[in-house]
Amino acid sequence: MTAIEPVHTPPTLDLQHLDTLWLQVTGTLCNLACLHCFISCGPKNDSHEFMELSQVQEAINDAVAQGVKEFYFTGGEPFMHPEIREMIDAALAHGPLTILTNGILIDDDLARWLADRFHQSRYSLDLRVSLDGTTPAENDVIRGRNTFEKILAGVDRLVAAGLNPVITVTTCHAELGGAEGRARFFDLLQSRGMDKPRLKFLSPFKIGREERRHGGDGGYQPYELLRESDLDDDARDALQCSSCRMVTSKGSYPCPILIEVEDARMGDTLDDALKPIELNHPACYTCFVEGVTCRT
Repeated sequence: MTAIEPVHTPPTLDLQHLDTLWLQVTGTLCNLACLHCFISCGPKNDSHEFMELSQVQEAINDAVAQGVKEFYFTGGEPFMHPEIREMIDAALAHGPLTILTNGILIDDDLARWLADRFHQSRYSLDLRVSLDGTTPAENDVIRGRNTFEKILAGVDRLVAAGLNPVITVTTCHAELGGAEGRARFFDLLQSRGMDKPRLKFLSPFKIGREERRHGGDGGYQPYELLRESDLDDDARDALQCSSCRMVTSKGSYPCPILIEVEDARMGDTLDDALKPIELNHPACYTCFVEGVTCRT
């Protein structure tokens, strides 16, 4: 008699409140093509194109009507957008803003302008700069040749302008996620003049280019899926998708991780995404098991 495989029943998660709105302002277009990028961003990937300023303004206004508490700009590389300063002002008129960047395009003028907005705006402005090693050898094998010094040069400019960016590390090198690896990052940043370094460590998601980085064997295993029985009330509250949504040029999604997953698209507008979601994607497993949040 053939055994019957148990049916996989994914959890359904309500949107408790729209606390956080993510905006993919430059889509999947980026000045780098990092080997661990879960949405395979790069100079030639226009799967999600640049958002228009009017699209960003509309999404912000829709989120404000829902009582949103904070905004995040990501990409791609947000500072590639020719209207990024107007977009920043549009968000800061309504709430705190965090921008995720690789820092390479931040010149002295932009650093000073960001510092001015930081000091003058009613709401806070934060910068998160991605770096994946404490040496060129560690970082550049993931982010590209000579990117280590270019990224840190952007950090130096922000610090010189009076800002204290958060350095975000994806732990592709597993040893960097431990206490010794974290201490090496603190030492590096203090040596660059950062008196109070701020660090955020993230586990890699095994989709997109990260899956291919391991020769096609780096993806999720069949068992790496959430089931209804996995989540109690505390776990549901902890998942960021219970309080956030993502908007790109192609529509609305549950979170920043899933914009290249076709069946994760929820509709054309933010309003279309204000409904429960099924946590039926392998990346949801990483968020749950690793306690991941994309928020700063």
